[in-house]
Amino acid sequence: MLAAPDRVPRHCLEQDMTVNGEPKLSVRNLWKIYGPNPKGLVSKKFQDMPHAERLQYARQKHHFVAAANVTFDVYEGQIFVIMGLSGSGKSTVLRAISRLDEPTSGQVLLDDKDLLLASPKELTSIRRRKMGMVFQSFGLMPHLDVVQNVAFPLKAQGQSREARRARACEMIELVGLKGKEHSYPHQLSGGQQQRVGIARSLAVEPELWFLDEPFSALDPLIRSQMQDEFLRLQTQLNKTIIFVTHDFLEALKLADNICIMKDGEIVQIGSPADIVLRPANDYVREFIGDVPLAHVLRAGDVMSPPYSDGQPHPQVRQDDILETAIKLFDDKTETIDVIDGSGSILGSLHPLEVIRSLYHDAPEQAL
Repeated sequence: MLAAPDRVPRHCLEQDMTVNGEPKLSVRNLWKIYGPNPKGLVSKKFQDMPHAERLQYARQKHHFVAAANVTFDVYEGQIFVIMGLSGSGKSTVLRAISRLDEPTSGQVLLDDKDLLLASPKELTSIRRRKMGMVFQSFGLMPHLDVVQNVAFPLKAQGQSREARRARACEMIELVGLKGKEHSYPHQLSGGQQQRVGIARSLAVEPELWFLDEPFSALDPLIRSQMQDEFLRLQTQLNKTIIFVTHDFLEALKLADNICIMKDGEIVQIGSPADIVLRPANDYVREFIGDVPLAHVLRAGDVMSPPYSDGQPHPQVRQDDILETAIKLFDDKTETIDVIDGSGSILGSLHPLEVIRSLYHDAPEQAL
């Protein structure tokens, strides 16, 4: 489950990119425990216990486990979505990774450097130069206009006024707010304010971008537009992203990999297709619920090896949703070819396989 992903991130399909090499971020055995003496609790005795016994032991000692033995990898250019219901531990993990909240134990390796060993001075430098953060609350300063808000973190880096204003204007145009440079937050809509927050976090050119429920306070239509805008930006910038949400449809739309959490523990990690086609347990199946699979699964997720009968077949791209492919089947079409960006045939779709993929309980071997 934690091996290097075996598919191209969906936002990279246009660029024919692959994911390989070492992870950009590795989280290993991360614990966040609240109580009388969390550091004392995680002794060698605690570490040597089986996982279930550790949780029971912590509760017996009147401690609350907010994140339990969390482990995952994120590769460069990926959107890694952490999701779960309220209280699942998803935001706790993000705040622990960035050390906004100090983890109790574990490792957070950014380019093989353990952030939990960084001094306060080193951590400040890393945050200023390598991390960008966007939260549900926009956090804009009401007395500053858009340019000043976006340029603010660059001032902390010591950049000149001219340099930071130029960079701020560049980011403002990138997020589609050109012409609003001298507006104040109260003059902007919620979606526009969130764009300013995104522009501000991007101004420092972060290597690692944290977003904690950034669109949850927005109206549904604006939220959908911001998701589309986010994917557009990622196609251009190819950032390494940790994105937290409680919305499963949002996770499916944005993620290259999804980490589902419950009660501080990871329940399942996988691509959107992995989660939908092979849910780990009933808890994950509840999330899938009434998800319109034809709008979620992509041709490349369910294709079989290329089939040749000497005849030309209709074609769909590997990142096309299944609904697009389904429309091509008729009484004369039994095979659809799946192609990459260069037009090479990667595999084929057949009606029975497509039908099976649209049922949550379809046997894995039938897919």
